[in-house]
Amino acid sequence: MKVNNLSLTNSIINRYLAQMRDVSVQSDRLRFRTNIERIGSLMAYEVSKTLNYKSVDVTTPLGTATVNVPADQLVVGTIMRAGLPMHTGVLNVFDDAENCFVSAFRVYNDRHEVEIRLGYAATPRLDDKVLIIADPMLATGYSMLQTIEQLLVFGRPKSIHILSIIAAQAGVDYLTSHNKEVVPTTIWTATIDPILNSDSYIVPGLGDAGDLAFGTKL
Repeated sequence: MKVNNLSLTNSIINRYLAQMRDVSVQSDRLRFRTNIERIGSLMAYEVSKTLNYKSVDVTTPLGTATVNVPADQLVVGTIMRAGLPMHTGVLNVFDDAENCFVSAFRVYNDRHEVEIRLGYAATPRLDDKVLIIADPMLATGYSMLQTIEQLLVFGRPKSIHILSIIAAQAGVDYLTSHNKEVVPTTIWTATIDPILNSDSYIVPGLGDAGDLAFGTKL
């Protein structure tokens, strides 16, 4: 599994990420969602460089131009609910992609250990397509691995791209060691943070992305 840590190269992503982390800015939900969307679009642009392309002729008012356009069929997926703004950002770039949605939530057992439960998946067939899964926070990696395993029931993509704004090193390590690599998979992240706390939240992280984007939940 390939890991692309975009923080190793300076870009405007750093500014958006700084605002998302800043407790003095986080109360502005619109800005928080907008920054998730922006980073999603910028990551989609990076993914676009890895796709297969074909040449097409385009008729202009003055002649014909030959342009290289993506040849791959894409499916953009997200894990609800925190991933919804990021999903929109990716769709702003890949506007003709198909879509899939997976619900996942955390449950803490009596030992205060986190378990991930999946609800449902709404998806097209995935055979021979490029699957992009957008989720702002890659913490333990458990929900992402379960999501991939569930989606593979609907067909085998030619490649998978995981897009996360902040990843924990533990989550990256878990995915790279437990993913069976039946499909070539790449992780794209704006940065990798060092640790998880006792509640499996990323530190320093930014808190609960879903709550910051949409409000606290019961």
